[in-house]
Amino acid sequence: KEIFLEADLDFKRMALNHFMKLIQFFISILLSATSVFAQEFYKADVIVYGGTSAGVIAAVQAKRMGKSVIIVSPDKRLGGLSSGGLGWTDTGKKDAVGGLSRNFYERVFQHYENKAAWNWQDRSNYTGSGTRTIDNGDGSMWMFEPHVAEGIFEDHIEENDLIVKRDEWLNRESGVKMTEGKITQITTLSKKKFEGKIFIDATYEGDLMAAAGVSYQVGRESNATYGETWNGVQVGVLHHGHHFGEMNLSPYVIPGDPSSGLLPRISGEDPGKKGEGDKKVQAYCFRMCLTNKPENRVPFAKPEGYDPNQYTLFARILDTGWDEVFEQFDHLPNHKTDTNNHGPFNTDNIGMNYDYPDGSYERRREIIKEHETYQKGMMYFLANDPRVPEKFRKEMSTWGLAKDEFTDNGNWPQQLYIREARRMIGSYVTTQLDVQGKRETPKPIGMGSYTMDSHNVQRYITPEGYVQNEGDIGVTPKKPYHISYGSITPKKKQCENLLVPAAVSSSHIAYGSIRMEPVFMILGQSAGTAAALSIDDKVAVQDLDYAKLRKRLIADKQRLDRVVKPKKK
Repeated sequence: KEIFLEADLDFKRMALNHFMKLIQFFISILLSATSVFAQEFYKADVIVYGGTSAGVIAAVQAKRMGKSVIIVSPDKRLGGLSSGGLGWTDTGKKDAVGGLSRNFYERVFQHYENKAAWNWQDRSNYTGSGTRTIDNGDGSMWMFEPHVAEGIFEDHIEENDLIVKRDEWLNRESGVKMTEGKITQITTLSKKKFEGKIFIDATYEGDLMAAAGVSYQVGRESNATYGETWNGVQVGVLHHGHHFGEMNLSPYVIPGDPSSGLLPRISGEDPGKKGEGDKKVQAYCFRMCLTNKPENRVPFAKPEGYDPNQYTLFARILDTGWDEVFEQFDHLPNHKTDTNNHGPFNTDNIGMNYDYPDGSYERRREIIKEHETYQKGMMYFLANDPRVPEKFRKEMSTWGLAKDEFTDNGNWPQQLYIREARRMIGSYVTTQLDVQGKRETPKPIGMGSYTMDSHNVQRYITPEGYVQNEGDIGVTPKKPYHISYGSITPKKKQCENLLVPAAVSSSHIAYGSIRMEPVFMILGQSAGTAAALSIDDKVAVQDLDYAKLRKRLIADKQRLDRVVKPKKK
């Protein structure tokens, strides 16, 4: 009997122990589920995907109109190109820029009014690059250091109490949930979920737009597609100075000997016929922030994988007497530059980005790294290679990366200049006809004014056997032009609650003018306004009352018509 009682007690103890473990297991599951839900599920009226200048401004506008907003940013640094090295603003007509976009440049002016902002240079000694850079007349300034721009965007986040989720990458394969023609939820690679009423794709790449099944274009349309003249392949058209002109340089390793093979970065393919469309994309580069201030200079180092043969064509250009090496060192405050591409062979990495727009994240990282190695290698080549004339080597050795910029990335900009990737085919396609004022643009939400500017698309061999660049176009509109609301909205049958202020609906050559940072901020504000009003009226973005949208944009100082200043007597 005692044995049976002891066995019964043991059984009860064992059963109780198992029961407690089971309870603990279910509690842990419940706590885990609660924790995961709290960490991974977010909800707001407006979800902005992309931390570009357009994305931040769109979020600010929607928040100021009383909507809850979350910015989901693949990048850690906000501001895109504006904080990524492009400090020499391509403005076009400044009086076409209003609203929060102009406010950005007013904040730049206010920053540099503070004497403490001039830590490497006296303010009175700053003259820019031969143009008036400080607009005392209206309190704006259009040239700035990268960290100043980033600070302004971060101020916007703090002032408006905006939520930003950084380093969050859209799951482009299965991360967009659609219900009855609307995006209801997006999921990032970290498995965070974001639910909203309106979504704004503010990326340069148009990743959310594409993942939602919205139509888009990559590459150049033919001239016949939209009745244009400056679209498509432009063989024989030599604008600006970014071509070989009459240098008559051989593309071969041994000059004049095709059997020796092509030099690097020259295509042996047929470039196509003038006016034809293709799937090629204008060149990308990094907008480097350089300085010749010794105390703030990081000398150009030899990058891993450096190959001097990659720059043999540049050496041949220099042998012709070409001497414009420092032409595009545009001067920013504090002895810094926004260094852009210039000439037939320079920072533009022609032909090496065709896979980027539709590429996987891994493929894009490969392209970005290749661009970085190429560009760092080019600067090292110019400062050290004996084939470079001594006068250039000597001067280049006085320049280097700015020690106090991009301090978390080895003083190198994180943002590659994505001049063009995907472009939405939306409710309205802005074309050369709009930019040149040859047709009336419906439902304007902002203006552009910059030159229709495409960088080179390919480097090829002419029928005469010489190397030449193709695709660089610069055609200036006579006056500012309107950008239609339909250019930031998809076709209604494809998506009813998405706005796209960066990868806008436009032809290749029209996008060459639209793709400027002030315009992206203009369109960002208009997108934020449209998002808030569409929520208020419970309508698809395509059905929003334009009169109501226009009234609010004007009230918020968006410029929908050019301000004509009276002539001085």
